[in-house]
Amino acid sequence: MFRKLTLSALTALGLSTGGAYAAGAEGHIEDFAFSFEGPFGTYDQMQLQRGLKIYTEVCSACHGLKYVPLRDLEALGYNEEQVIAYASQFEVFDDELDDFRTAVPTDHFPENNGVGAPDLSMMAKARAGFHGPYGTGLSQLFNGMGGAEYIASLLTGYTGETKTEAGATLYENTAFPGGWLSMAPPLAGEDVDFDDGHSNDLHHEAQDLAAFLMWTAEPKMMERKQAGFVGVFFLVVLSVLLYLVNKRIWYPIKHRDH
Repeated sequence: MFRKLTLSALTALGLSTGGAYAAGAEGHIEDFAFSFEGPFGTYDQMQLQRGLKIYTEVCSACHGLKYVPLRDLEALGYNEEQVIAYASQFEVFDDELDDFRTAVPTDHFPENNGVGAPDLSMMAKARAGFHGPYGTGLSQLFNGMGGAEYIASLLTGYTGETKTEAGATLYENTAFPGGWLSMAPPLAGEDVDFDDGHSNDLHHEAQDLAAFLMWTAEPKMMERKQAGFVGVFFLVVLSVLLYLVNKRIWYPIKHRDH
């Protein structure tokens, strides 16, 4: 019976390893260094602001962020007046008015379905832990690779090659599963100018945008990490106390005279 269990375990391991190689063959994902990775990582507010600017000036023409409240931008370091000014550039549909009106901070980023492009609110979360071994997220745990890496790799993975299928133009991309996608390269480098003088080459723009989209998918990541630290601390203290109590209770019994 033990032999059968061993063979079954080895077979399962072989299948999972095969799945990992198959998943890895779908696209090359670069391991970017993001400030929020790891148990002690935190979001870089300046990077998130740069990512917001790229989204606003480039990506919002086709993609929406319908799950993100505009008031959450205060977490990026903006004050109330700045958030109100930013929200005013959008229009949202008001069911009570049965018409469009200027957005306010209590509204969400507007939805954008004009060209059928996916909403970006959950893109980073949907792609997190998608590689190696397939479906387990071990690369994300040990290497810090996840949804943000996929987005940045996709943005920088265009080779410049194109082809036409069924009347549609496809663009070769080393990170996209299958190698070809219908979205033209959204970034070329130097697409926006940053107020902090940060580099705006393609690599940095892709990383800034990916970090911002990670924040839109996980705005409470830092709070969850802090809650986790508190939970682990209390568990450690409780374990020590239980150990000492156990030693105290059993000491007279273990050392009684026979």
